[in-house]
Amino acid sequence: MFVFRPSLPGCSLSAMRNTHIDRYDSLDRAVVAIGNDYPPGQLLPAHAHRRAQLLYGATGVMQVETRDGNWVVPPQRAVWIPAGVTHQVRMLDVSTRSAYIEPGAARADRGACEVIEVSPLLRQLLLEAVDMPAAYEPDGRDGALAALLLHEVDRAPVLPLHIPLPQDKRLASLCRAFIAAPDARVPPQAWADRLHMSLRTFSRHFRQQTGMSFSAWRQRACVVLALARLASGQPVTTIALDFGYQSPAAFSTMFRRVLGSPPTEYLRQD
Repeated sequence: MFVFRPSLPGCSLSAMRNTHIDRYDSLDRAVVAIGNDYPPGQLLPAHAHRRAQLLYGATGVMQVETRDGNWVVPPQRAVWIPAGVTHQVRMLDVSTRSAYIEPGAARADRGACEVIEVSPLLRQLLLEAVDMPAAYEPDGRDGALAALLLHEVDRAPVLPLHIPLPQDKRLASLCRAFIAAPDARVPPQAWADRLHMSLRTFSRHFRQQTGMSFSAWRQRACVVLALARLASGQPVTTIALDFGYQSPAAFSTMFRRVLGSPPTEYLRQD
């Protein structure tokens, strides 16, 4: 089980490893960077932070859940969690680097979680930042590094690794059941019948609730859910058949269409 080993701010390089943001939250610094290691399957129960959090997984896969949806974060990517958003995270053999950022200092216009691409520069900044003392000198080299980190966070592109959840409780129940047992073959008519709607009414309602068409949501959900299983070492063939695809090739084609590269290449760590 993961155990925090807190220490006093600004004392040594190890002070910002395997510790908790609560000990440093009141520091007058725009960025507080912390590195933590987690065993496979570690669940961080629902919680929120006063600061926004950029949670980067140097290794492993993270699964983030809020009331608004689910996100899967592959290796070498990060998730942006706005200040005050309640979230839980399941860690699948993850070594993290987190930048806790004062509200409004970066991505101020983003009110929801997002999985973002991490550029080589941002990756190096995060790795360097956890070696800075918590009470770093704002006008020195460390302060300049923190300022550049904020600029890179601001410009990071968003990845389509979010499964939005509707507010409608009946529809949300169907979505959660799909997430628990994804099936790429399920037709929209089946859900329309469950909700006693015409197909046209259901399609309009689904888009209003999720911002996506049913077919796009189904495809997105399959890709996002497959990532966690791929990262755990499951073969593409097994996942494709479990998810209802006719062949591994059909699954890989869909995966490439959504994320731009086939499954094995997408998870390759640079």
